[in-house]
Amino acid sequence: MKLGADAARNRWRIFWFRPEPLFVLGMVRIVFGLIMVAWGLSLFPDLDAFFTSDGVLARPRSDSFEWGVLHEGADGRAVLFAWIALILAAIALTIGWHSRAASVLVFVLVLSFQYRNPLIFNAGDVLLRVEAFVIALAPSGAALSLDERRRTGSFWSAQTRAPWPLRLLQIQLTVVYVATFAARMTGEKWPSGTAVSYALRLEDMLILRVPGAVVDSPALTNVGTWTVLVGELLLGILIWKRRIRPVVVAIGVVLHLTIMITIAVGFFTPAMLLLYLAFLPSGAGERWVRRRVGPQKPQTDPGGTDH
Repeated sequence: MKLGADAARNRWRIFWFRPEPLFVLGMVRIVFGLIMVAWGLSLFPDLDAFFTSDGVLARPRSDSFEWGVLHEGADGRAVLFAWIALILAAIALTIGWHSRAASVLVFVLVLSFQYRNPLIFNAGDVLLRVEAFVIALAPSGAALSLDERRRTGSFWSAQTRAPWPLRLLQIQLTVVYVATFAARMTGEKWPSGTAVSYALRLEDMLILRVPGAVVDSPALTNVGTWTVLVGELLLGILIWKRRIRPVVVAIGVVLHLTIMITIAVGFFTPAMLLLYLAFLPSGAGERWVRRRVGPQKPQTDPGGTDH
């Protein structure tokens, strides 16, 4: 009994805290920073309409658990200043310049914009907010960053630390799929096999139209609905099987890219692909960096000071 408990504790420590070079976390930070730059730019055309007191939502809804820097009397100048700060912080996060401060600022500003007018955002935006929170907690500047260049002289270096931030992102992927499956099973359209047919009839959201013969076929839409429903659940579970993980990741990437080119789902696909990136093995991340650096070998070293 004691041996079993000791083994479980050891597996727990290995999963969360066994040190490894954080090249993958550096990649996640860079990709997330680029996503946030794109996300911020997508807000610009409607800043006044959606986020100021003169816009469509004069006051944010009253909820003690929703807060942000734009809640109280945000005029056009204040919103523009917050937007500029978001873009600059996202760029700083991408290149790893004062990564800790940049990541915290990105999280606060994403939170502020989303809580100022939650009516215009979807699940993909919420997922980006969760990812921003994890990256704000993580030592994301510990690899592939200007912070590392300032500390070691090489942008391409990586500290060796516990990979718990990557584990949180990995678990988040499973949470998304399992929670989505549970929510869908409590409704009517998914269990009845008609959800895909409804989705493909949303004319204002379609990017690539599916032939009418497919949309109007009860058999095809039923098969498609249950394939998506069960398939996503299996993706969230089977991705933890190391031997088949490359296949699972490939299927998941194809699925979400297909969704992105078919239906306008905003930033949901990039947010999900970022979670898949967190599953890249540390060794594979280091080899990827080495191939691009060339003769200059990427450096690894023990943990240092966060920036």
